[in-house]
Amino acid sequence: MNTTPNNLFPRTPLLTGNEASAKREEIRAYFHATLDRYEQLFETLRNDEAYYEKPITLRHPLIFYFGHTATFFINKLLLAGLIAGRINPHLESMFAVGVDEMSWDDLNTTHYDWPAVDEVRHYRQQMRAVVNQLITELPLTLPIDWNSPWWTILMGIEHERIHLETSSVLIRQQRLHYVEPHPAWQPCRNSGIAPQNVLVQVAAGTVTSGKAETDCTYGWDNEYGHHVADVAAFQACRYLVSNQEFLAFVEAGGYGKTEYWLEEGHAWRTHTLAEHPTFWIKQSSGWALRLMTEEVPMPWDWPVDVNYHEAKAFCNWKAAQINQPVRLPTEDEWLRLYDVAGLAEVPRAAQAAGNIHLDYYASSCPVNIFAQGEFFDTETPIYPFDGFKVHPHYDDFTVPTYDGRHNLFKGGSWISCGNEALKSARYAFRRHFFQHAGFRYVVGAAPAELPASNYETDKLLSEYAEFHYGASYYNVPNFPATLAQIGIAAMGNKPARKALDLGCASGRATFELARHFEQVTGIDFSTRFIGQGVQLAAQGHLRYTLVDEGELVSYHECNLTDLGLQAVKHKVAFFQGDACNLKPLFSGYDFILAANLIDRLYDPAKLLTTIHNRLNIGGLLMITSPYTWLEEHTPKEAWLGGFKRDGENVSTLDGLKAILGQHFKLVQEPQAVPFVIRETKRKFQHSLSDVTIWERVV
Repeated sequence: MNTTPNNLFPRTPLLTGNEASAKREEIRAYFHATLDRYEQLFETLRNDEAYYEKPITLRHPLIFYFGHTATFFINKLLLAGLIAGRINPHLESMFAVGVDEMSWDDLNTTHYDWPAVDEVRHYRQQMRAVVNQLITELPLTLPIDWNSPWWTILMGIEHERIHLETSSVLIRQQRLHYVEPHPAWQPCRNSGIAPQNVLVQVAAGTVTSGKAETDCTYGWDNEYGHHVADVAAFQACRYLVSNQEFLAFVEAGGYGKTEYWLEEGHAWRTHTLAEHPTFWIKQSSGWALRLMTEEVPMPWDWPVDVNYHEAKAFCNWKAAQINQPVRLPTEDEWLRLYDVAGLAEVPRAAQAAGNIHLDYYASSCPVNIFAQGEFFDTETPIYPFDGFKVHPHYDDFTVPTYDGRHNLFKGGSWISCGNEALKSARYAFRRHFFQHAGFRYVVGAAPAELPASNYETDKLLSEYAEFHYGASYYNVPNFPATLAQIGIAAMGNKPARKALDLGCASGRATFELARHFEQVTGIDFSTRFIGQGVQLAAQGHLRYTLVDEGELVSYHECNLTDLGLQAVKHKVAFFQGDACNLKPLFSGYDFILAANLIDRLYDPAKLLTTIHNRLNIGGLLMITSPYTWLEEHTPKEAWLGGFKRDGENVSTLDGLKAILGQHFKLVQEPQAVPFVIRETKRKFQHSLSDVTIWERVV
């Protein structure tokens, strides 16, 4: 199906322009063309029964996906406040969620009372009318950005284009008697002898990725931010792996040899009893290939369609054959290949230089027709770029994939359209997931370990991450940073070689003290807390979720660069330790901070009677505490104050003077410093910490 330039499937609109009315009509045309093409996809289903029979057990029947993209529009427009009410609350609840494929060994036996196909068709028509009216009436200011109401409209359109691809895969997996060929979905009919694959040298280089907020095309949240990487030289195969090349792995018994499969892949293969690629069909006359709506004799020169587990096993088998480190490319290596090949974005008014964006066929084609290939899987689990943030109208687009179980797909298949066809696109799927996805292998050393992408979800740890590195609330300055500033000011011209942040928790004060001291040690009893400081020192960023209300959470990121601390991270070190029983090596300090610590120790006097041994003469000890004595932390007999003795009040300051007076003098009057800890979006702890500074004199 050769598409002429006059009949190109519309490209994703530019967000810029000088004429709002023209942009409005461009988006309207993009909207209707997208819905038309999506509905045309479902015209390949032979009868209504095909909508209700699951193509695979791990996904909903196709009726769900027929309705899902329409309800997505309505739900997001409601969330954005762009429409006043629902069209059909029942359908909009039923079709809302359940898209991401489950783990391959999950079984979903939930019964749904699915609506009739005609009812869903009518609902789609109603949605189309609502959005079309909105496009007519909604004020439009250019350029369109993340905060524009038009962003939500584009979000709905691009979401439908994602499902154009994923639903086509499900139709390809539907039983053949449920589908039929369609004139708008004609596959490639060209096939020949597969070319011999060879390795091509790729020189080392630097890649840069990540959309700017001012980028002129729509993007999903994971595309934004900034990423730069130096890529070592490697070799890459000239063509995507063809069916012919993959056949050698099948005939060598590769599916049955455990040594070629990773643990997860072996478990998947054992569970599914796979012996060859899913879309291969073994017939008495030889191999055939299942396309979207038909079976054809095996086109051996087309790229093989497999999942990550199969591609990885092939690479391990290939490595054993040629005695070289064969693997899938990383995202950075894919970007390097893109640059070296001199590729460019899909033209806006001409056919693409590859089999992408429905410009040519409704199938793959020979691997040597175009200079570049189709979708191919990577070794890279999806991870956020520096500066990643979540769009409030679709907060679960990417974050659920930051689990180490989803891998990036890069490139584009014959049906990848709109945002999917851009270089910046980053789509992640579970590793057993099928797409119209070929793959390319590379030869090179093992890639560097990727930064952790998971979001901290432990409520206490997340609250402390926000307390130390997040926003300020009610005009109360950041507490750990404020303490460090007070301590540094008190030091004056004293030596500033070593400092100790005792009870450092998540470590903000540790980093802040490093602005002034040559070395700073952070110690906390909890390895979970210091893990946050360690991660920041190693990777420069930390991600966490905060409870907003009930089950609703928001996603947050902090990084040392934005806090002005990147340049001092090499000066800090974190250790787990008991403040009441520190190792001898933790000594020789010029400054010690014990922030909100003493009223959480099982024996605070044990620390305070010996702490002078860890501080140089003339050094400063800074103690802060709200003096919240609780028996769950400290036995009452070990409290330093907060009780009556012989009928008289004994304050904690009295207790501190009694213990520290032997070796220290109080050099500043006590100072109350406020701090606020966020528990939920509407609940905060507001406290005052008493700050005292002591100089060691003996």
